[in-house]
Amino acid sequence: MKQEQGLVIELHDGLARIKVGRHTECVSCGACPSSQHVMVEAVNKLGAKPGQRVKFELQEQHMLTGAFVVFVLPLLCAALGAVLGWQIGPWAGNTGTAPIVIGAVVCFLLSLVMVKAFDRKAARNQGLKPVIIEIIE
Repeated sequence: MKQEQGLVIELHDGLARIKVGRHTECVSCGACPSSQHVMVEAVNKLGAKPGQRVKFELQEQHMLTGAFVVFVLPLLCAALGAVLGWQIGPWAGNTGTAPIVIGAVVCFLLSLVMVKAFDRKAARNQGLKPVIIEIIE
């Protein structure tokens, strides 16, 4: 379990929106280079109020799963699409690189649809969200 601290900004539907300062892992990611803070939604079982500092924890397994889906899955799908294009191209009468590129692009775009579906499912699943474990102030 990974523990972080942040400031509760707002509450809605049993969740707290927490502003967390960027740490070394976040800075090296570069996904949001202009942001100095990251906003996190956490399950608010302790009843934290806006303006309170809280400690929350999240399971590293969920972070790894999310990172795999967002970063690795599209690359694997593009590679699979390239191989399929390479196999299907001669059968379709085209032996150049076009079928390989088209296969890679089509499968990459399909993987982005899968990433979006995963994101929507994860956003609804409170079991995947961080949980507030302590109110500091």
